[in-house]
Amino acid sequence: MPKDTGIGASTKRREDVRFLTGRGKYTDDIQLTGQAHAAFVRSQVAHGEILSIDTSDAEKMPGVLAIFTGEDFVDVGGNPAGWLINSRDGEPMKEPKRPVLAHGKVRHVGDAYAAVIAETAEQARDAAEAIAADIKELPAVTNMAQALAGAPFVHDEIATNQCFDWGWIEDNRAATDEAIRNAPHVTTLELVNNRLVPNAMEPRASTGDYDPGTGDYTLYTTSQNPHLTRLLISAFVLGIPENKLRVIAPDVGGGFGSKIYHYGEEALVLAAAKKLGRPVRWTATRSESFLTDAHGRDHVTKIELACEKDGTFIAFRTETMANVGAYLSNFSTATPTFLHGTLMAGNYTVPNVYVNVKAVFTNTAPVDAYRGAGRPEATYSIERVIDKAARELGLDPIAIRRKNFVKPDQFPFTSAAGLEYDIGNYDALMDKLEELADFGGFAERRKASEAAGKLRGLGINSYIEACGIAPSNLVGILGSRVGLYDAATVRVNATGNISVMVGAHSHGQGHETAFPQVVGEMLGIDPASVDIVHGDTSKIPFGMGSYGSRSLAVCGSAVVRATEKVIAKAKKIAAHMLEASEADVEFAEGNFTVAGTDKSVSFGEVALKAYIPHNFPLDSVEPGLEETAFYDPANFTYPAGGYACEVEVDPETGKVTVERFTACDDFGNVINPMIVSGQVHGGIGQGIGQALLENTVYDENGQLTSASYMDYAMPRADDLPFYTVDHSCVTPCTHNPLGVKGCGEAGAIGSPPAVVNAVIDALQSGGHNVTHIDMPVSPSRVWAAMNNA
Repeated sequence: MPKDTGIGASTKRREDVRFLTGRGKYTDDIQLTGQAHAAFVRSQVAHGEILSIDTSDAEKMPGVLAIFTGEDFVDVGGNPAGWLINSRDGEPMKEPKRPVLAHGKVRHVGDAYAAVIAETAEQARDAAEAIAADIKELPAVTNMAQALAGAPFVHDEIATNQCFDWGWIEDNRAATDEAIRNAPHVTTLELVNNRLVPNAMEPRASTGDYDPGTGDYTLYTTSQNPHLTRLLISAFVLGIPENKLRVIAPDVGGGFGSKIYHYGEEALVLAAAKKLGRPVRWTATRSESFLTDAHGRDHVTKIELACEKDGTFIAFRTETMANVGAYLSNFSTATPTFLHGTLMAGNYTVPNVYVNVKAVFTNTAPVDAYRGAGRPEATYSIERVIDKAARELGLDPIAIRRKNFVKPDQFPFTSAAGLEYDIGNYDALMDKLEELADFGGFAERRKASEAAGKLRGLGINSYIEACGIAPSNLVGILGSRVGLYDAATVRVNATGNISVMVGAHSHGQGHETAFPQVVGEMLGIDPASVDIVHGDTSKIPFGMGSYGSRSLAVCGSAVVRATEKVIAKAKKIAAHMLEASEADVEFAEGNFTVAGTDKSVSFGEVALKAYIPHNFPLDSVEPGLEETAFYDPANFTYPAGGYACEVEVDPETGKVTVERFTACDDFGNVINPMIVSGQVHGGIGQGIGQALLENTVYDENGQLTSASYMDYAMPRADDLPFYTVDHSCVTPCTHNPLGVKGCGEAGAIGSPPAVVNAVIDALQSGGHNVTHIDMPVSPSRVWAAMNNA
């Protein structure tokens, strides 16, 4: 096998051939014979009582086949949250029903309460506009503090807007309070982690099909997690027998978390397909995506850092209000708790940590995991308060971090927030960052900016994240309602080429390139002969999809285990072919060889023999060469990194320009460096977007005032610099067979605090006593902060 194609090679992504030439096949590209089209009627008020829905005019319109309202789904289940979280006092979280279509009340702008099925999409939309609903508008609540203070209640039946009041680790609470009370210095910071709209290139789409001859359903949908979608629809929502429901997620144009979850539109098209006896298709408009896709972030946090006068950390304490919107989405309860609170020690040896999170219902779109999912929120809070503390104590922001880093000889290290970090070298990452970001030349660059009338600032960040959430027995104890393993089947065909069926789903990660690199390296064959099959529940083993940077660490490890089983069986066959003891047969570079001899057979020859078992030891080896493995990790993986950002601020306008950005990450072993760099690039772009531009705004009536690209500022090419990206500081994960850690979310985690720290540094260099500006750090906010200071 050529050495430039296996593990560690920057081979081009094979899937890009179809993507870049317009040959991808997305849900909206699938044309089924006789398919009808759905359009949804969505609430224009944030909170209202549905008094009546008149569909009579719509029913008479051309092409209309059926109309559904919430009343048609009263007797079916609701879409549940994936994690059960208990409050500090042990009380279970409040979990109101999330219906397929709203009935009784609408609870956010965009909440669907009716759907029209028609011959064409245009006819469906026209008829949807003809439905007359009498909805009594009720007072809405969008501010979390006001929601916690009492009515109006988003869900009358639970008579509170608090989903849960969670504490982590509750046993640490008293010690943390005492440490902060007695600390020589305490830095306090109140901040907002702004709400974001994911805005994947491909909007959500679903097509439902039903075969009355067999009773089988098929759902084509934009999903990061087709097996979870099937499970939720079968077990909780429609009650379709799981063996009668096939979910297919074809090419998916971006997800960033928002396509992990099951949405009501998926259930609707299935129910409609059965009623009509023909396929039913729906594709969201961009406006619908703004209103109804699960949003991200939306935390309001108070964080306190207690330390010695020399900067030694004593304690972190945080209080956070986390907006979950009008309904609980599938991972909405895990994101602000176990994906956030458990990272609140960062990569530091701080001995005391206590985290309190109040999850709050509001009359807004549901909030769930968005790229990073809890870890960006934790990192932003920690790294901003550390920077503020360094300024208050007159310490160098790098030195204060280095002073408190977990050191290499301390691993495995159990943090005060309860995670066991298996390995890392944070000082080495900072060394590399100082080198590549050229900190030594910053003073000259600042002078040059000042000469041009600009303020220049340098901001840094040191992050750690948890990826590949696991093991199943632990997350089960913590409240997860699913396992977090993954699976793979390696099928060696008689002619030696290979099909690998994986439970992970690619929506931009490059699985079709990276997974074959692993299998090709292990078997000593060309990765081009390895095909990856994913996204179809009828073809792949039960897996848990792609999110949380888990694909290689979890599903890739399942691929390794299944391939190892293939090699073990192939060795038995090879020993028979070579008339040798199995113990004497060695496998390397694609050949089985009898040790100490020149007798060998190739992997391809063994594959053929497996399917033509003439003169075969059937008493000890079955025909065929196909193996399946399920892999349940022993621990999370812990990528870490150091980021540096340099900005220029125009003091006349407040405009911030990112001039330089450097990212040094430890992802463990890297399978394909080019793919990893691309993942980091994308994440940094999204992080800079959050820091400077993106913001989701609801007014006091619950109207989304940033509901289009006219009002929601997405980053463009000219908003982003060229990045310096490095992942040469490698500490291989100690508990998975590939030694990988995960790279998909790092850029979005490490970049926001680096950008904001840089802006504050620039303003302080100009004599402006500004200690914090909430994201997005827009020109108007910067200008106001300078003038108010």
